[in-house]
Amino acid sequence: MSFPSIDTQMALLQRGCEAIYSEDDLRKRLEESRKQDRPLRIKLGMDPTAPDIHLGHTVVLRKMRQFQDLGHKAVLIIGDFTARIGDPSGRSKTRPMLDEETIRANAETYFQQAGRVLDTREDKLEIRYNGEWLAKMDLADILRLTGMMTVDQMLQRENFKLRRKRNAEIIMTELLYPLMQAYDSVMIDADVELGGTDQTFNNLVGRDLMPKYGKPGQIVLIMPILRGLDGTEKMSKSLGNYIGLTDCPKEMFGKTMSIADDLMEEWFTLLTQIPADRISTLVDAKQTHPRDAKVRLAKEIVTQYYDKKTADREQAMWQQVMVDGGLRDDIPGQIVKTAVVQKGNDGQPSYLFDRAGLIVQCAFASSNSEARRLMAQKGIRLNGSVLEPDKNAVQIKPGDILQRGKRKAVRLQPEYRKEK
Repeated sequence: MSFPSIDTQMALLQRGCEAIYSEDDLRKRLEESRKQDRPLRIKLGMDPTAPDIHLGHTVVLRKMRQFQDLGHKAVLIIGDFTARIGDPSGRSKTRPMLDEETIRANAETYFQQAGRVLDTREDKLEIRYNGEWLAKMDLADILRLTGMMTVDQMLQRENFKLRRKRNAEIIMTELLYPLMQAYDSVMIDADVELGGTDQTFNNLVGRDLMPKYGKPGQIVLIMPILRGLDGTEKMSKSLGNYIGLTDCPKEMFGKTMSIADDLMEEWFTLLTQIPADRISTLVDAKQTHPRDAKVRLAKEIVTQYYDKKTADREQAMWQQVMVDGGLRDDIPGQIVKTAVVQKGNDGQPSYLFDRAGLIVQCAFASSNSEARRLMAQKGIRLNGSVLEPDKNAVQIKPGDILQRGKRKAVRLQPEYRKEK
């Protein structure tokens, strides 16, 4: 196997990193790999506590893919055993334990989505479940493992410190979690472990533990946590500031175009392969208009998870809607039902709707009161005209277009609903 030069590998692997423990050790390990013609084993652990992946998760996955592209072997550890406990990292309270069926279902969905980032060929990716070894440990094995770390060392975790100050509980299994994750590294002979900043403590426990089992300590490579659409908090489904890998191209493109200008450099660096000098040009408003830079970013993201043709189409649709004031040519249909139908002047049926009720049926508002507020703010249009908050019913015909703002629109398909 022919590996790129050490300088080439280091330049790529250092990109976007928050920390490397340590760069000297990484360089030495890469040199050994080249001399021995042996690919490094790059570990990434994940507990399948949730089934969906968003762009924030791909920051570490993309780094793993870079190792693969350099000729190294990715080892994805599925924490089917540790997920029963739950990683305490970043948690102010104990996680609920998961059942085996949920763990397996989440892991399967994770594989499907992670495969859009990783090279899943057998010679490039090894998948292991840590239940293979953790479930087989007897009490003597566990005591031997726990004897390699003190309680004081474990309580240095920042979130454990905070819990103690608040008199919040810390259960014994949570204290064992970092040791179990570290033992994974021992069992798969990890050369490098990847993680986000919230995994620094766990990963360094693995680095310290491996020599106690007579193995070289793993290098730890830490990636930053990607900020979400709001530009402040980390990307998270619970915060609603995320772009999911299963989002449609329209959502991926439109959400990316909505981010603040000062977020672009971070996203370009962590989510694309564009060279650093080119990124500097793109995020410099004197050299590139921010809107043009954002279009480039949105196209890069959509191309990665779909293709260039789809990305080009989304750019054209975005221009058509957001700049030219037109409508997309793929407006989805929306069935809406009413019990009031009359004949129009042309003899065709005309369907009468309560205005607020119509907006709620189209999921543009969650309640009639919210729908009325949107109309008062002139945020709803029917066939291009502002829909006023009138008490009178509005006439709807098949094919009419209802819009909320510029980005949301449906082609109405009214149907008669017989009153009970």
